[in-house]
Amino acid sequence: MITTILDGKKTAELVRNALLAPIAQLIQTGHTPGLAVVLVGDDPASRVYVNSKVKACEQLGIYSQKWALPTETTQAELLELIRKLNEDPRIHGILVQSPPPPHIDEAEVIRHIDPRKDVDGFHPVNVAKLVLEDPSGFVPCTPLGCMELIKNYGIPTAGKHAVVLGRSMIVGKPMASLLVGKAANATVTIAHSRTRDLAEVCRSADILVAAVGKPELVRADFIKPGAVVIDVGINRVEDATAPRGYRLVGDVDFSAVQPLCSAITPVPGGVGPMTIAMLMSNTVKACRQISAG
Repeated sequence: MITTILDGKKTAELVRNALLAPIAQLIQTGHTPGLAVVLVGDDPASRVYVNSKVKACEQLGIYSQKWALPTETTQAELLELIRKLNEDPRIHGILVQSPPPPHIDEAEVIRHIDPRKDVDGFHPVNVAKLVLEDPSGFVPCTPLGCMELIKNYGIPTAGKHAVVLGRSMIVGKPMASLLVGKAANATVTIAHSRTRDLAEVCRSADILVAAVGKPELVRADFIKPGAVVIDVGINRVEDATAPRGYRLVGDVDFSAVQPLCSAITPVPGGVGPMTIAMLMSNTVKACRQISAG
């Protein structure tokens, strides 16, 4: 079986290129899309993610603000910053990098973001709009990127059995909502750590989305021959032979699973680039909707 590698870098470039004309049109009418990225603390991985998002803005001509706050920033101070960003006409999208330090109530922070500027798609209003299939809402960037990959490679979803391995609000639940929605028309099963006979459930999938954060959990015996596998996981595992002392792997044992698949995402280079591309897309959408009143 020849396996198609679902190239997130190339697909993300297509998404970014498609945004250039809408961004130019918005700028011509005096509405430059603007994104504020807020980082609390000094987590190295979060710092890398934030910098990559700011860089993506620069490349597309999107105005950006980067707020790097110290770890000891209080909940009240963070909420005050969000209030100011909600009122700032230059800002159309607000993203608070997850996870924040333990003393920050992330759910409360999300609730304080103006839903019109919630380009992460985590505010309860946008969660409801996703379930209601209201196109004015914002969909979390990672599952939205997964769907864009599926669409770009012409992978059929209607009538297919999709298994989503993971039930987080960041990926698992919104991914299931997208797949079961009228645009995709898949039949969806959500599996998780308490699922009985997990390998057997996954093996029933025509499309398997792995989003649990456990390195190489999905093995060959989880896969139906010919299945499409979307690996959302990005995990660091120690590797003394690697220059940095670690390597990145997904939730899928790629070398064991690839020969069985019709299509699979690599890690890195699969879903990761799509997440940032869809954040840019959501920011442009927010600017268009806010400027239209």
